Amino acid sequence: MLLLAYVRNLELHCAYDAFTRAQDYGFKLSLTSCNPLLSALAKENKIGDVEYVYKEMIKRRIQPNLYTFNILINGLCRAGKLTKAEDVIEDMKAWGISPNVVTYNTLVDGYCKRGSAGKMYKAEAIMKEMLANKIYPNEVTFNTLIDGFCKDENVLAAKKTFEEMQMQGLKPNVVTYNSLINGLCNNDKLEEAVDLWDKMVDFGLKPNIVTYNALINGFCKKKMMKEATKVFDDITNQELVPNAITFNTMIDAYCKEGMMDEGFALCNSMLDEGIWPIVSTYNCLIAGLCRKRDLRAAKELLNEMENKGLKANVVTYNILIDGSCKDGKSRNAEKLLNEMFNLGLKSNHVTYNTLMDGYCMEGKLKAALNVRARMEKERKQPNVVTYNVLIKGYCKIGKLEAANGLLNEMLEKGLNPNRTTYDIVRLEMLEKGFIPDIEGHLYNISSMS
Repeated sequence: MLLLAYVRNLELHCAYDAFTRAQDYGFKLSLTSCNPLLSALAKENKIGDVEYVYKEMIKRRIQPNLYTFNILINGLCRAGKLTKAEDVIEDMKAWGISPNVVTYNTLVDGYCKRGSAGKMYKAEAIMKEMLANKIYPNEVTFNTLIDGFCKDENVLAAKKTFEEMQMQGLKPNVVTYNSLINGLCNNDKLEEAVDLWDKMVDFGLKPNIVTYNALINGFCKKKMMKEATKVFDDITNQELVPNAITFNTMIDAYCKEGMMDEGFALCNSMLDEGIWPIVSTYNCLIAGLCRKRDLRAAKELLNEMENKGLKANVVTYNILIDGSCKDGKSRNAEKLLNEMFNLGLKSNHVTYNTLMDGYCMEGKLKAALNVRARMEKERKQPNVVTYNVLIKGYCKIGKLEAANGLLNEMLEKGLNPNRTTYDIVRLEMLEKGFIPDIEGHLYNISSMS
């Protein structure tokens, strides 16, 4: 009872301590106490503790039930330990406990959240296993798969799953439509998204703020600001409240179109709705100012953001570094990198590659190579973008042999050239009469025009 009381009072450390000490005092805990502890630990992503408690339960002959296994599978899936989660299903069967729809849905969700074609194939395979075991997928199963396919940019598979869902006699709900509309918008299929919206309304389902955000994003991606604004204005007519995502999507689109006044006006109107601008809101505005080469205003906005208690992140600084480099002020950009370091922010490949590109565009190869050395000191190995930047930089100052050397170095490291690499070789080398010595690595380079 003490353990359960600790869990209910959210004193997880005490609950875990009570569990570990119970054995020492000869107390046998009940499943009623252990399952809530497992659940609380899983919610806190303490997967190591979850696994320990489960193993101790087995050692202490506390017989698990279906709920125990579902908690364990959920915790493992959240931690990305999907193979272990599947092994638990085999453990269940050994205990004579059959997995239910919740068990399988959890596993499907785990694979869908990991993304990639391989993981989605596995998610589909689990659904087939469900059917083989005569456990029928429900709305949650199909919604999870549809969302997974959409996030994996496989809208065709998402649409097929949507159709299959209805063939199984299940009715798509708002969550189903939201995932598919968002997937279609993100994959430049705006007309289909609008048609699906209309069907959704015809079926008596009311779009929510997630639906509106998806459609606004679709119009903004197509630079259809008039239509996006119309959808935005309709939100309040439908007695819905826009959220930070709604405003950020519109502000970002205005800034990308160079409509900075509209972007700032919308940022100010966020406060009228009781929504405080967040770091990503400021990032959109700072990026807009950088595109207009108004770096002073961008830096002032950074200061304003920090004065309001918001901390700039790596995206903020990447935007400012890019703006400085595009303005031909790479030395200032490097000062920003130092500023990041002093703030304890971890720079990434985008940060370093952007700065290297800035120096290369100014013909300062030595400075660019120093940035590369700094990046490697931070245990970040050059990627394809790094090599593309430096190869192009050498070509720009006529050092084609040095560029050729870097090209071979990239290939020797097992990095695959991308379209940009081919374009650089074609435009900066081949068309200038220089044939790179690459020993057949890019045997088809002449065909990449």
